[in-house]
Amino acid sequence: MSRVLALAFVAALGVAAPAGAAPPAEVQRLAEILDSHVAHTAPRPDARTVTTVSPRRPLTGVRTVLPVIRSARGGRWLQVRLPGRPSGRTGWIAARGTRRTSTEWHIVVRLKTRRVTVYRDGRVARRFRAVVGAAATPTPVGRSFVEEAVKLSRHASGAPYALATGARSSVLQSFAGGPGQIALHGVGNLPSRLGTAASHGCVRLSGRAITWLARRIGSGVPITVVR
Repeated sequence: MSRVLALAFVAALGVAAPAGAAPPAEVQRLAEILDSHVAHTAPRPDARTVTTVSPRRPLTGVRTVLPVIRSARGGRWLQVRLPGRPSGRTGWIAARGTRRTSTEWHIVVRLKTRRVTVYRDGRVARRFRAVVGAAATPTPVGRSFVEEAVKLSRHASGAPYALATGARSSVLQSFAGGPGQIALHGVGNLPSRLGTAASHGCVRLSGRAITWLARRIGSGVPITVVR
């Protein structure tokens, strides 16, 4: 199994989110990380450390891009969503050493209907049927974001693409040699029937759907999972 497959594509997407989902905001502010940052529990350098954020993602080497929740102290500090465990964690980083950007894209996964809705500028761009987590390995509700898009070999499970996210499974501490990192990915070489609850928590999409997403969705794009 390749290092890419060791991602363990299980979709434990964040912390609690509303049971229903109103159309997301038209624009999500983002922070592109230009050098290593220490994330703190409060907007000051002496606050407790949450984690250290690398400027590059581990699989593809693309820049780390984090959704911005709010700013403080005249914009000198940013509260951002963070990758890693536990899912849904946030922290404060210094705005210095970041580049401000934004995205008009937002992905919403609805577990009850087993559908993925893609929004652009607050309007529905596409809707796709999906496979979500089985009862024993459910897809938790919550908020996350895309870390990086990975092109997979046609022989790989989940081909042809995966959108690796910042969340980790709340059930599986590790999977296939990886850290239980979650992703939205294809159904290639997997026993998948769209519209079912049969995965290890991941969100599986048809090859056409995940290809459409991978060609448009960049790092930092927010993902919301609702019941």
